[in-house]
Amino acid sequence: MKDMAGKCALVTGAAGGIGRAIVAALQARGARVAGADLVESGADLTLCGDLTDAGFCDGLPGRAAEALGGLDIVVNNAGIITRGKITEATDADYTRTMAINVEAPFRICRAAIPLMDGAGGGAIVNVASCWGVHPGPNHPLYVMSKAAVASMTQCLGMDHAHQGIRVNGVCPNEVNTPMLRSGFAARGFDPDKAVEALNASVPLGRIAEPEDIADVVVFLASDQARYLCGALIEVNGGKAVQ
Repeated sequence: MKDMAGKCALVTGAAGGIGRAIVAALQARGARVAGADLVESGADLTLCGDLTDAGFCDGLPGRAAEALGGLDIVVNNAGIITRGKITEATDADYTRTMAINVEAPFRICRAAIPLMDGAGGGAIVNVASCWGVHPGPNHPLYVMSKAAVASMTQCLGMDHAHQGIRVNGVCPNEVNTPMLRSGFAARGFDPDKAVEALNASVPLGRIAEPEDIADVVVFLASDQARYLCGALIEVNGGKAVQ
C-alpha cells in the first residue's frame, strides 16, 4: 500500500529501535523520510545532530522540507528514560531529560507548524508514554517530561486543527528495544530474563515490539486518522502502569 506516496516526513530518534521501525513503516507506504539522530539511520536522508542543541532543533523542519521538497509529517519520537527517585537526580539529569524529551519537540513543533500551514496542512505525531498519563514510581524526571509532551499534544491539537494540522500522540508502555535492554543490563539484570518477566505481566502476553508502536504512529499520520486531533493513544497490550 503506497497511500503516502509523495508525502515528506521528519522523524527524530530515527536510529533507535522505535525510530527505525517508524521510518521503515512510512517508507513502506511510499513516504520519503528525513531522519534526525546522532548517527546514520535507515531514512532516505539522515540529518545528524544533537537534540540538546536548540539551534539544531529549530532548523530541523526547514532543513527536512528543503531536502525533501516539503514537509507533511513530523514524528517527535526521540526520548530518553531517566530512572531513579528525585533525591537521586542531578541538575544534569534534569537538564538533559527536559532538553531531549520536552524542549526538542517544542522547538520542532514551533518551527514545523508555520511550514505546514503555508502548505495547506499536515500531521504531527508526538511519542509520549503511558507513564506520562498514568505516572509510575521512581521515574519522576521521565514521568514529568512525558506528561509535558502529552499535555502539549492535546493543546496543539486544539490550537492548530483550523489550519488543517492534526497533532496527536502515541503513549507506549514497555517496548522491546535496545534502550530497554541496556537499561536492564546497566542495573545488573539479565535482559532476556527481564523481558520474559515483563511479558508475563502483560494481558496480551508480551511487551510491545517497535513495529507495534510504528503502526499506530503511521496510522495517526495518515488520512485514515483525518478526524483525530489532540488524541493520546495508549499502546500497552492492556497493561496498566505499575
